[in-house]
Amino acid sequence: MIAQIIRMEPGFEVVAECGEGHNACDLCLDLKPDLVILDVMLPGLNGTEVLRRFSRQLPETRVLAFSGYQDPVLLRNLLENGAHGFVGKSAPLSELRKGIHVVAEGGSYFGPEVAEILRAAMTSPPSGSSVPAANLTAREREILQLIAESNSTKEIAKILKISIKTAENHRTNLMKKVDLHDVASLTRYAIEQGIIETPTRPV
Repeated sequence: MIAQIIRMEPGFEVVAECGEGHNACDLCLDLKPDLVILDVMLPGLNGTEVLRRFSRQLPETRVLAFSGYQDPVLLRNLLENGAHGFVGKSAPLSELRKGIHVVAEGGSYFGPEVAEILRAAMTSPPSGSSVPAANLTAREREILQLIAESNSTKEIAKILKISIKTAENHRTNLMKKVDLHDVASLTRYAIEQGIIETPTRPV
């Protein structure tokens, strides 16, 4: 739907669409687009991690994030990793269009409701776990997302193309670092940190 909206806007061209995090990151690095409309809750690699991985290499790329999940920790992470705007999925199309134009033209755009949440996020410490997800390594955040999406160690190894033993070691190290030792707790932590929106399967 967003691609269709952009195609109708004068002066804009859609160069690629992607619904998976790893591929989205690769496409950004390959195509070096002027503007990225980033869904925060991508499967495989969430939008915040995608942004973290490409933003330093593409400082000129403008980024407008959107999500139905508007949490202070998530918004703080997006802003700190280079997002120039955020629009909630429940916002009217007119707000999305406005956000696209403002960010593309070099400005920052946060809708009224989002701006209020963002002010709270930047003036108070993150809530929840004493270990922010930003303190984890990129691989640990990746493992966390895959665990929270209910993937087994064997499935994680297959997805990341690593051995089961290596996947087990990453999982163990992650649990020690965040001091959480079961899937349900890790899933709640991932939701709180804006890594995933909701569990994809019951835990």
